[in-house]
Amino acid sequence: MAVSLPPTLGLSSAPDEIQHPHIKFSEWKFKLFRVRSFEKAPENAQAEKQDSSEGTPSLEQSPAALDKAGGPKPALTQPALKPHPKFLKKFHDDGKARDKAIHQANLRHLCRICGNSLKADRHHRRYPVHGPVDGKTQVLLRKKEKRATSWPDLIAKVFRIDVKADVDSIHPTEFCHNCWSFMHRKFSSAPCEVYSPRNAVMEWHPHTPSCDICDAACRGLKRKSQPPNSQLSKRLRTVMDRARQARRCKRTQDRISSKELMKKIANCSKIHLSTRLLAVDFPAHFVKSISCQICEHILADPVETNCKHVFCRICILRCLKVMGSYCPSCRYPCFPTDLESPVKSFLSILNSLMVKCPAEECDEEVSLEKYNHHVSSHKESKETFVHINKGGRPRQHLLSLTRRAQKHRLRELKMQVKAFADKEEGGDVKSVCLTLFLLALRARNEHRQADELEAIMKGRGSGLQPAVCLAIRVNTFLSCNQYHKMYRTVKAITGRQIFQPLHALRSAEKVLLPGYHPFEWQPPLKNVSSSTDVGIIDGLSGLASSVDDYPVDTIAKRFRYDAALVSALKDMEEDILGGMRAQELDDYLNGPFTVVVKESCDGMGDVSEKHGSGPAVPEKAVRFSFTVMKISIAHRSQNVKVFEEAKPNSELCCKPLCLMLADESDHETLTAILSPLIAEREAMKSSELMLEMGGILRTFKFIFRGTGYDEKLVREVEGLEASGSVYICTLCDATRLEASQNLVFHSITRSHAENLERYEVWRSNPYHETVEELRDRVKGVSAKPFIETVPSIDALHCDIGNAAEFYKIFQLEIGEVYKNPNASKEERKRWQATLDKHLRKKMNLKPIMRMNGNFARKLMTKETVEAVCELIPSQERHEALRELMDLYLKMKPVWRSSCPAKECPESLCQYSFNSQRFAELLSTKFKYRYEGKITNYFHKTLAHVPEIIERDGSIGAWASEGNESGNKLFRRFRKMNARQSKYYEMEDVLKHHWLYTSKYLQKFMNAHNALKDSGFTLNSQGGLGDSLDPEDSPEPQDSMEF
Repeated sequence: MAVSLPPTLGLSSAPDEIQHPHIKFSEWKFKLFRVRSFEKAPENAQAEKQDSSEGTPSLEQSPAALDKAGGPKPALTQPALKPHPKFLKKFHDDGKARDKAIHQANLRHLCRICGNSLKADRHHRRYPVHGPVDGKTQVLLRKKEKRATSWPDLIAKVFRIDVKADVDSIHPTEFCHNCWSFMHRKFSSAPCEVYSPRNAVMEWHPHTPSCDICDAACRGLKRKSQPPNSQLSKRLRTVMDRARQARRCKRTQDRISSKELMKKIANCSKIHLSTRLLAVDFPAHFVKSISCQICEHILADPVETNCKHVFCRICILRCLKVMGSYCPSCRYPCFPTDLESPVKSFLSILNSLMVKCPAEECDEEVSLEKYNHHVSSHKESKETFVHINKGGRPRQHLLSLTRRAQKHRLRELKMQVKAFADKEEGGDVKSVCLTLFLLALRARNEHRQADELEAIMKGRGSGLQPAVCLAIRVNTFLSCNQYHKMYRTVKAITGRQIFQPLHALRSAEKVLLPGYHPFEWQPPLKNVSSSTDVGIIDGLSGLASSVDDYPVDTIAKRFRYDAALVSALKDMEEDILGGMRAQELDDYLNGPFTVVVKESCDGMGDVSEKHGSGPAVPEKAVRFSFTVMKISIAHRSQNVKVFEEAKPNSELCCKPLCLMLADESDHETLTAILSPLIAEREAMKSSELMLEMGGILRTFKFIFRGTGYDEKLVREVEGLEASGSVYICTLCDATRLEASQNLVFHSITRSHAENLERYEVWRSNPYHETVEELRDRVKGVSAKPFIETVPSIDALHCDIGNAAEFYKIFQLEIGEVYKNPNASKEERKRWQATLDKHLRKKMNLKPIMRMNGNFARKLMTKETVEAVCELIPSQERHEALRELMDLYLKMKPVWRSSCPAKECPESLCQYSFNSQRFAELLSTKFKYRYEGKITNYFHKTLAHVPEIIERDGSIGAWASEGNESGNKLFRRFRKMNARQSKYYEMEDVLKHHWLYTSKYLQKFMNAHNALKDSGFTLNSQGGLGDSLDPEDSPEPQDSMEF
């Protein structure tokens, strides 16, 4: 009798471990129904029983199919019986549940990211989609300083796939090793090519009757079922049965061995209680519910997984660490972060269980909650078992703790290591810890890191020295944040600590900044503290706050003058000792050394940061700096020069001493800030410095020369009238009329002491003269001089002033003022526009609002005169202009060179003749401009240059060009150390400007430049690579670029 079964009853295709109990019940219920209904077909029943014992046919096949395949056909057949609709609906629902279970089982063998089969990997490597990353990836992420610590975050970052909302019935829960390798290569610096396992994002859909996943599993994973062969021999059947039984026994043994292995991993027999200690003989299923499924002991500190299995906390944590991130009972993905405490009702039942005391003399029964307190009374018993504490969160890894928590956890170990170091290694705890770390690395075969650590322990580390990193940071104008990013990037790319962290750079800064080296003055300085560890101080620290005109709004920062000089000398220690060896002097000579210092002071103009579209608030600044020009030593009744500054006008040797946000025209503020500094300088003139250099205590004397001032500041600090005064010169007493009538023959008559005497006369008026008579007596002194300056000419401002005068002569020659001196203002503006347009066309000189050094250098050339002559019709005026420029260019090297006697001796010898001829041209050919008047710098150029050269030997070497070049550095350092508080901002600017001028740091940059010029570069494996290309710097410096 043939009965057609519904297609939903194909139960054999589902694995046994995932078949639902209701499906099993429905299967046996239908068998019973079929046997009772078909008692009239014994052959079919017998054939079905025989086939089912062999296990070859499937329940998906109907009895008719079985009869057709091989069994004898029945003699009588009845029409097929239709099952009841109630049974059909039940069978349909059970079939849907079974299909979903099969679909979910198939998903377990697929990769969530690429969709490939996980069975293709021979080593069975698979990774859970949810939960924390594995150890190897965690080490890599820590090395690259990435914040992602879980697989969902990592997958979302690499593949742009959000797996946090996945459903187990739709999405696979694991991914393959190929995707893991792709993520690993993404974050590592492996040279191999990185390829994506899939170009498009894999889409997952719920199960349907035409599901591609289930169809592919049936086609690809199942073999075609073979029809039963009734002619198989009995011996072959016996062999197959025995093989099947052997496989079942092996599976059972594997399951038992896996359980034994987990018990060995837990190893909790001495800390957990056995179920044999229960006072009541509970049923087996109840005992199983209150016992750990790993160690089979009574639950201690129970935790519950997502799959609702309960374990001891210590047992499950140990198994997860060794076996992998899955539940030991059902192999569902499980992680330490998923463990939760069971419900309170379960914990109350567990704590109320009565257990027997394991002590031999004690027969008491106590509750599990009071067991610890009870066994503590058995002090002499050795067989008591104490379970671990209940509650609390999972123990975190040491590296994930805060520094305070790490100290607390390692406190006992630290005390033990310290005790061992005090006993065996003389208290050297650092060496003991580094050796332990080195041995741990060697034991784990991490020899590369071990070699680097050993090199650091021996003082030959593979990274750059902190001083080199400091030189790189200062000379490339990197802020703290920018340097830290570069440090992290290089460390992540190369895997080595090439650059040093910021705290190492701060330690290197202390050695180079003033206030680090001890020193002594003999005799001690008057009104100056004897302490030597003085760093950056407030510029107004020595001023009483009760003064009415106290400059409250001024921000000033400075070094103490003596501490700054000591730091500068220690910075030049190698140069000084090298100079002594070059002069064949003994190293043990202790002096006295004579140090000549050039002082410079100048205003930097408006340094305010323009933000927004509102009105710009002027914020002016002033910097006082010094330069060590030369050092000599008295030896055998003569002075031997051991050091001389090669580039005295470079910003690299002009060391900042004081920075203030003030206007150089504000006499009161300037006096208040610079007076303590000048007092320190005056005290150092009459004392000697005792400083250890080269291991020998040496003596130094100082000579201060205030020559780096422009005319405006000289008039300010010497108490003279402004530059528009009748008294034209700061070197002599000539008036403007006297200077124009006698252009050449003048001598230096002014000095600081004479200006002080004239101020006393101006203040007291002892002869009771009128204002005009008194002003003529004091020669323009109207305020008290407070800084001693050397009467000299500033070469830079001399060039700028003379260029401005030539620029004016060019305009007047274009307008032919020598013919028509009464030109209107509009005509003069038109001449200037014509000159600017022509200079821009011929000389590429853009018009400027105010004359500067670069424009002056380009303007004062013969080519410029030729271009201007194109606009002048008179040939006679051409010759006059050419001769005037030619004479000026012959005189210019005399005051611009550092040593004119060596660099331009011919120009020096001819200077008097050239100056007289130049003055003659001004008084004849250009009489319309210089009749009864002369400019300040023309007067100084023609009258005082030979006398100053004869006295000092040079004018250009004592100029303020180095201090002027530092103006752009101030703006860059201020941008580099931008803070909300200007108080701390000025400290950082002063500190980094000082470090920028350090000769010790400059040596490292010079070595780098030499390597760069020779074509030597470092690749990414060896060090810096191309990440620090000096040509990537937006604003390279002229004198030092990186």
